[in-house]
Amino acid sequence: MPASAANADLNTRPDYDQPIQDIVDYVLDYRVTSAEALATARYCLMDSLGCAVLALTFPDCVKHLGPLVEGTIVPDGVRVPGTPYRLDPVKAAWDIGCTIRWLDYNDTWLAAEWGHPSDNLGAILAVADHLSQKNQRQGRPPLTMRDVLEAMVKAHEIQGVLALENSFNRVGLCHVLLVRVASTAVAAQLMGGTREQIMAAVSHAWVDGSALRTYRHAPNAGSRKSWAAGDASSRGVRLADIALRDEMGIPGALTAAQWGFYDVAFSHTCKDLALKPESERQFRFPRAYGSYVMENILFKIAFPAEFHAQTACEAAMILHPLVAPRLNDILRIELTTHESAICIISKTGPLANPADRDHCLQYMVAVPLIFGALEAEHYEDAFHAAQPMIDVLRDKMQVQEDRQYSVDYLDPDKRAIANAVQVFFNDGTHTEKIEVIYPLGHRRRREEGIPLLEEKFRRNLRTCFTHARSERIWALCNDQQRLEATTVSDFMALMVMPGG
Repeated sequence: MPASAANADLNTRPDYDQPIQDIVDYVLDYRVTSAEALATARYCLMDSLGCAVLALTFPDCVKHLGPLVEGTIVPDGVRVPGTPYRLDPVKAAWDIGCTIRWLDYNDTWLAAEWGHPSDNLGAILAVADHLSQKNQRQGRPPLTMRDVLEAMVKAHEIQGVLALENSFNRVGLCHVLLVRVASTAVAAQLMGGTREQIMAAVSHAWVDGSALRTYRHAPNAGSRKSWAAGDASSRGVRLADIALRDEMGIPGALTAAQWGFYDVAFSHTCKDLALKPESERQFRFPRAYGSYVMENILFKIAFPAEFHAQTACEAAMILHPLVAPRLNDILRIELTTHESAICIISKTGPLANPADRDHCLQYMVAVPLIFGALEAEHYEDAFHAAQPMIDVLRDKMQVQEDRQYSVDYLDPDKRAIANAVQVFFNDGTHTEKIEVIYPLGHRRRREEGIPLLEEKFRRNLRTCFTHARSERIWALCNDQQRLEATTVSDFMALMVMPGG
């Protein structure tokens, strides 16, 4: 009889699983001292809120926002940036997370697992704004934006380190699972949870159930991927609240034989993978928690496009002046990419909706080849229907893997996201093969990218706020010391819709 079966009836309650303890000790004890991490967190805050207010120009996003019961009044209600809403922290986390993620334009982390760590900002801002107002009303010190930036560093680190060598996508799970875990941990810490309470909260985040990737892939790709992260960050706030009411946790949430996360959700295989031995059905951690992820985060600066296609879009932009006058003469287009891009975003056939298009490598290359630009509006149904040349070019694309691209993608010293594009014409001529190894938002291109990221933020602010309000927000966010000293209450008051 297997040892696991022999011990099945032993009702000895275990200690909390070590990965849960490590996460909790990190959020409680780690002090963020890296100036680079805090500065990068400030840029993440700016970029995420810019993406959020830009999303408010899309009705399909706005329809999800606001209280579940119209007219609800919430004491110390959380402000949702760019709107007049003041919501309870759980729904506010949902709304803030939804707007940040809606256009697939916020920061990204790529490793064995993928994801967008700033998705956790929905939970962080919701908890911080509510607590800051509550503390002020009760005569206690409010939270400051330094608290928010430190929480962002920690949430990024939890999600990113879990993703380094643990491929949830290969067992069919979605990266928003990691948003739920990270949001739960930092929310519970901000709320003043004890070690025992935060461990309980994090254990519930693992037990909460699988997050299937079905809605991110053909033929089921759809708009859930635009609000799933908001849903996960909101759940993190709810679980933190439950645990701080002294609800018991589940110590063996990961390791329990037969019923734990490892056996239930992390031991299955994709169709192309051999069965993992039991020793590999547990998380691997190549480094301790610190500030590595925030320091190396990837920004989407030029294109609202799935990150594995960012360098392909950049290559297409370079080719646009040469290719646009000869669109009808194209014989074929060769796209050279890495394994993850092929797995996630290479697709042929009809594209059913905007979410389907912004996760199609061929579509994201065709648009800048034709128009010399790729904007969020270019994924909308009306635009696609009016531009038949996009699908003509998609049909002429051949996608192939460069094995070295795939190797460099996982190299911790490189974290490359390489793509190349080459266009061949009917008369036998062809363009150069344009290869881009590191995207504009990569750490290796910070000096080039940050000024453009700042302009992106200011441009997005102007879609929602007056010029004067936009400049006030920009001036505050552009000053690290002043921003860190600002109360969360004052910051969020500045972000509400004028008159709200």
